[in-house]
Amino acid sequence: MSAGTTAVEEDLPEDGAPAPHRARGLLGVLRVVPFTIAVVVVMVVLGLVTRTLWDPLVDRDLMDVVAYGLPAFQAGRWYTVVTGALFALTPAQYLAVTGGFALLVGWSEWRLGTKRAALATIGAQVAGILGAAAFLALLGGTSSGWDWAARVSDDLDVGFSAGAMGAVAAASVTLLPPWRGRLRFVLSLYAVLAFLYIGLLWDLEHLLGVLVGLVLGPFLVGDRPALHRPRLTRREWRVTAATLFLLAAVIRLVVWFVPADGPLGASADDDGPVIVLIGAAISLLLANGLRKGRRRAWIWAVVVTALALALVLLVAVIASAALIAGEDAYLVVDVGAGQALPAAVADLVLWLMQLVVLIAGRRAFRAVSPRRAARLDVSAEVDRQDGIALLREDGGGSLSWMGTWPENRWFVLREGGAAVGAQAFQRHAGVAVALGDPVGPDAAGRARVLDAFVDRQYALGQRFCLFSVSQEVVDWAGSRGFRSVQVAEEAVIDLPGLVFKGKDWQTQRSALNRAAKEGVSYVEGRLADQPRSVLAQARAISEVWVGDKGLPEMGFTLGGIDEALDPEVRVGLAIDADGRVHGVTSWLPVLGPHGTTTGWTLDVMRRLPDGFRPVTEFLIASACLSFQEQGAQWASLSGAPLAHSGEGELGGLSRLLDRLGAMLEPLYGFRSLDAFKAKFRPRHVPLFMVFRDEAALPRISVALTEAYLPDATTADLAKAGLDVALRRGD
Repeated sequence: MSAGTTAVEEDLPEDGAPAPHRARGLLGVLRVVPFTIAVVVVMVVLGLVTRTLWDPLVDRDLMDVVAYGLPAFQAGRWYTVVTGALFALTPAQYLAVTGGFALLVGWSEWRLGTKRAALATIGAQVAGILGAAAFLALLGGTSSGWDWAARVSDDLDVGFSAGAMGAVAAASVTLLPPWRGRLRFVLSLYAVLAFLYIGLLWDLEHLLGVLVGLVLGPFLVGDRPALHRPRLTRREWRVTAATLFLLAAVIRLVVWFVPADGPLGASADDDGPVIVLIGAAISLLLANGLRKGRRRAWIWAVVVTALALALVLLVAVIASAALIAGEDAYLVVDVGAGQALPAAVADLVLWLMQLVVLIAGRRAFRAVSPRRAARLDVSAEVDRQDGIALLREDGGGSLSWMGTWPENRWFVLREGGAAVGAQAFQRHAGVAVALGDPVGPDAAGRARVLDAFVDRQYALGQRFCLFSVSQEVVDWAGSRGFRSVQVAEEAVIDLPGLVFKGKDWQTQRSALNRAAKEGVSYVEGRLADQPRSVLAQARAISEVWVGDKGLPEMGFTLGGIDEALDPEVRVGLAIDADGRVHGVTSWLPVLGPHGTTTGWTLDVMRRLPDGFRPVTEFLIASACLSFQEQGAQWASLSGAPLAHSGEGELGGLSRLLDRLGAMLEPLYGFRSLDAFKAKFRPRHVPLFMVFRDEAALPRISVALTEAYLPDATTADLAKAGLDVALRRGD
């Protein structure tokens, strides 16, 4: 550490955000959140001294002395910015005021540190109070006739809630994606909707406090505020869309049963209860379908949202025309159903948000209902079942289990009416991309499967590509005049006799020993059988990894948490004594004849960014020892895509693939992963790509891009290319 490094800087990780403190016991908590505790204590003491803990402040003359608001500032009581923050309006509200402050600001202080949290809390509180007063002073007394502003400008308020919400907004900068975006989305959505549909004085203060907190947060950790396009997984797009439709249902019910008079006018719904309930039910049905990723639900959601948006715009146009004509249209414009102009504006915001999310996340909604899928693709399902049955009977290669993933189809060779061999594949850009070696009883049978598969593609007018195949397939291809190129190397650890002893295995021994000292245990089993808290943490770790990339989550030969939930898949988890998950790996079974498991292939390998540092070495070493005890012959660390391209007859293509791998390295770390695997001293097995001839390569490159990045847009790929170029200094 240099002489100029401060204690605060020592507590900063690489991204500049303060590392959260680990506090144990009461004294530990007191040391971590002194600002929070001090404010709560002052609130309680003042409540006792002034008797407001049992005698409501709102009913006493003391209210005019300590409360803040535009009337207080106009009377010169500027000190109320401080005094008002330490009271609650009623005794019942003290529980919410003190408890909410302790929870929100306490968490913010834990994440940001005391000085930063205090600055964020006080700054957001002052900005919220003074900003609301200035806003009301400008609009409340104008001739515009805005009744809400005129009415609310006479109100007084107490409490530290604007500061507490601003502190949380500021502390969100310390979270990693996707939690940072989730927290900001929830805070912003609550603040906007509460202001539009309820519109009390503190709702305006909360909105301003959150905005100030969001802007202030990056500055507190030495960064600058920046708007980034959210990088969401398919699951997050689905949850976000479903949440917005769920909110629409809740708002309709709340507005009808508990009408309010907010900044955009009275929110009372003129529709009858039947219409309100039907509208809420439709929103709930669409929310459920969107949560499941149903394509039909997405289509209906887009149609309903577009129609509602058009109706709201029509209301706004009619109301605006009435205002221009001098008619009394500000409060209510009757267009048949009876729609208030202010309520129409609020609805416009919500419907527009829904439509933006539906369009932006459209690739996440591709699932059809089980009944429709069965009706449209019965034969494909039969082929899939037969293909997987053949895999269980005859066994397969290290990548064969990936063929069971839902995105893959199966080509089945039938002789005499019986299924005798199969090949998993995907279809992209007019190319049938086969995944791994075919399934068959012997080499001759597998060759017949490949011949039939290629003939089938010719009959359909399609190109073919056999990806990540073994030397056996390359030999078959050579005898038929097809071309091949090495695209990866599979790292295989032979398990019989494996012992982590000697200098070559120092890294693994250190990881195992350190885990034992720090109370980190290895847990192996089915992910679906783990407690819900463990599953939630595993998903969070995976989503942090996805959110940190420049491109969406990859597929094809790279699975995720959804694939790890397969009951045939084993997961390895690193869990400490507090139940915190530090890392997760998933292992796909490699089947031999008659369903025996001969080995395991690594798929998911993700770690908690601020967790147990050598967790990956610990997880892989522990898994190898466990599989060894179970009688497995080998463990494959899989082949990092494009991490190696062999030079051969097709040297130009090899160099092209090699350069592509180098370009993607800053985004996905394929080559860094390949270098990491070398720590386990594996033997390397080459994996190849087979194709007809060079004329097919442009189309094949597009197909492989779609296979690995099914959710990426052209803009995503262009931005990723620019980011890579900037990182490399090209």
